[in-house]
Amino acid sequence: MAVRAAWGLVLAVGMGLGWGQAGAAEAVPPNPALAAVLADDPPFQAQRLRLVDVPAPAGPAVSLFNGHDLRDWDAWLGYPDPARTYLARPGQTPVGTDPAAIAKIVHVVREEGEPAIFITGQIWGGIVNRGDHANYHLRLEYKWGRARYAPRLALPPNNGLLYHSHGAPGAVYGTWMAAAEFEIMQGSVGMVVPVGPDVTATTDVGRDPTLIDPQRRYMKGGRAVVVTPPAWNVEAASDAEKPAGQWNVLDLYVLGDQAVHVVNGVPVMVVRDLRMREGGAWVPLTHGRIQLQSEGAETYFRRITLEPITRLPRVIQD
Repeated sequence: MAVRAAWGLVLAVGMGLGWGQAGAAEAVPPNPALAAVLADDPPFQAQRLRLVDVPAPAGPAVSLFNGHDLRDWDAWLGYPDPARTYLARPGQTPVGTDPAAIAKIVHVVREEGEPAIFITGQIWGGIVNRGDHANYHLRLEYKWGRARYAPRLALPPNNGLLYHSHGAPGAVYGTWMAAAEFEIMQGSVGMVVPVGPDVTATTDVGRDPTLIDPQRRYMKGGRAVVVTPPAWNVEAASDAEKPAGQWNVLDLYVLGDQAVHVVNGVPVMVVRDLRMREGGAWVPLTHGRIQLQSEGAETYFRRITLEPITRLPRVIQD
């Protein structure tokens, strides 16, 4: 689909209809507003990044998934036809908390002999942990299932780990809570995406012309930018995901309004100055709930643990 045609469409892409790699989108006319925003970005240079000084836990780890059911999670589903999600007038009502519909979209299974949360992705939305979390190291494992659903049939499989979630369920496009996103999308795992217009983050970038717009990739020592439309995301520094069908390990380190995204042991994103709009002011975003998305692709999640930390690991360049 065209990804630069209009603000609304750009926001739609930023929420997950887009993808990070070049070559999958049809040609679209230049976006002068975006060109102006990107004008001072330095050229991206590939880096070998490494995580060091990993913090020891400041307390016992807790499991966010009990292995039996979803009693520690709330669920919310968006529109019956996900293609309506980003329309100004969707013409549908969100499914919301309907238990029968939720049971078809998300449930506990045994996969490879171990309990896992299975999300079909057929209706968009997700599950939200009931805790309000701050200053933690979150680890989980995920892998892709086989099925894909419209309107993402021709696009890379997509899901997401949303953190510092706040506000009402479905407040963003009738489908998600406002949050910062650790993107889980094939080829783009670890991308940062503000979920909703009232969330921003700051990171360092270089301009990578191999990407579709906004052509920004995380680069340590790059230009400091605020992640906000029309440059709606920043791609992960590298693609550290394993082949489809294999389990991947995600580590999210959060301290105050800062975060580090790690994929299979490789740091791919560092963000700071996470902010949320509260009334007429932007204030630090330092805590919130954790969401796992449903967004068009079968996904398994397991081994979801959280432990407190008092400092972040460092990301260095070899």
